[in-house]
Amino acid sequence: MSLLPYVQITLSVILVILVLLQHSDASAGGAFGQADSAANTRTRRGGEKFIFIFTVVVAILFVLSAITALLVK
Repeated sequence: MSLLPYVQITLSVILVILVLLQHSDASAGGAFGQADSAANTRTRRGGEKFIFIFTVVVAILFVLSAITALLVK
């Protein structure tokens, strides 16, 4: 039995949770490109920066596991 599908499921659940935890200041207008670009400048600090970096790492691991799954078949 292969361990790869379980790794992908775990990574996908972690990725969804991390994306939902991230802070967003976008309103309905921002979703359609009407946001003021000057108002969107802020720096990630502390826990928010850690969650962002961890999200990127988990996303890269998920993509690598998906590529590995394609190559193994």
